[in-house]
Amino acid sequence: GDSSVYQYAWQTSASGLAGVWARENTREAIWDALARKDVFATTGTRLRVRVFAGWEFVAEDLNRSDFARHGYDSGVPMGGDLAAAPEGIAPTFLVRALRDADGANLDRVQIIKVWPNPANGLPMEKIYDVAWSDDRKPDANTGKLPPVGNTVDVKKATYTNDIGDTQLSTVWTDPDFDPSLPAVYYVRVLEIPTPRWSTYDAAALGVPVPRTVPTTIQERAWSSPIW
Repeated sequence: GDSSVYQYAWQTSASGLAGVWARENTREAIWDALARKDVFATTGTRLRVRVFAGWEFVAEDLNRSDFARHGYDSGVPMGGDLAAAPEGIAPTFLVRALRDADGANLDRVQIIKVWPNPANGLPMEKIYDVAWSDDRKPDANTGKLPPVGNTVDVKKATYTNDIGDTQLSTVWTDPDFDPSLPAVYYVRVLEIPTPRWSTYDAAALGVPVPRTVPTTIQERAWSSPIW
């Protein structure tokens, strides 16, 4: 048969985890959180991300001691529906991300927006870099953020946290909001590059790194969307 239709284990980069924002570690609380979609996923890293959207959030809300309570009281969490836009106001997102305590630093936080093309109904997408590490500046011409760098030693299958940040947070307002169009937003958090599992295996076994797969990976998390 056609081998292009198959997905082999060596082609996959990681196994996933689900993160659930629940009030307590019980079956009932976890079930309720899953039902309201107050969840996120990762490629295996245990980084954490929390997102709220609302119409009146401000920068000072990031540092509130009651950050989560205020997010729920004044907006909606990931997985929620944000409706009834006040005239002339665009949605604002509170985002907090914290690295895996035993893992790699964070590279950047992105918000991905999807909306229907008014002409044909096909989905449109735009990716916004909203927070990043190491005082980088977007390119003045392209608007693209420079790569965070790479500390991976492929032969030894090691990396260092000399780049990236332990946590990233932001308050971001959609600069292109059109209240006449429905939209979906979700958050993606990227770690700095780390050795891919095949690179770890090659170092442990003392064999060459496979040529058919990348030597490094940027583990990541992504939130449930806010509609």
